[in-house]
Amino acid sequence: MSDVPPIVLSTIVCDRVLLDAPTKTSSLISIRDSIIAVKYPARHPQLFFFAEMTNGHEDMQIKVRLVDVQNNDKVMAERISKIKFDDVKRIVTIVLGFEGLVFPHTGEYYFQLYAGEELLSSRRVVCLQIKPGQKNDPNQQ
Repeated sequence: MSDVPPIVLSTIVCDRVLLDAPTKTSSLISIRDSIIAVKYPARHPQLFFFAEMTNGHEDMQIKVRLVDVQNNDKVMAERISKIKFDDVKRIVTIVLGFEGLVFPHTGEYYFQLYAGEELLSSRRVVCLQIKPGQKNDPNQQ
């Protein structure tokens, strides 16, 4: 890996990513900063980690980990991919899917983006619990 890490322009967690091949554009569906469930552990069928990076100087391996903050950053899931930077000015899009994630408890979780072993960025997702029949606002009485 180059001594100069790429620059992360954005990271987003969402339920779906639609990629349009002719226009080379992405549509992110149901952007997530929280997971809301009636009980825990809670299973979430599918999440996508979307990121854009630039200033890459060579081909590199990237890694995205989902870690449990309350459990000493225990790695819950990990995906590895290789990306290619043809030009340092080019923006490279990364889309990695995570299926069947089980969140063991409420609290904070982070998706962490690495280039090699260097942490470049992280994105927080908070798991909240609601009572049966309660709307999606856990602060409601």
